[in-house]
Amino acid sequence: MECRAGCAACCIAISISSPIPGMPEGKPAGERCVQLTEDNRCRIFGQPDRPAVCSGLQAEEEMCGSTNQEAFTILTQLERQTAPGKVH
Repeated sequence: MECRAGCAACCIAISISSPIPGMPEGKPAGERCVQLTEDNRCRIFGQPDRPAVCSGLQAEEEMCGSTNQEAFTILTQLERQTAPGKVH
């Protein structure tokens, strides 16, 4: 599966605990990454300072669904299920 251009669900819905250029403490879930352009593209895509967690994400139907809204819903649910302190 190819990433949907302009979706940005993974750049907004999930938390990132590692430093991001412009966000040295990472970002909480639900917060827009400062590296997103107005058309929801990553300014540092393919760059060495892009966090490993971002580079490691691969678009999959199970995570991305078939629409941008489905991706946000799925990733928000996964974020809640895996949040620190969450009892499984």
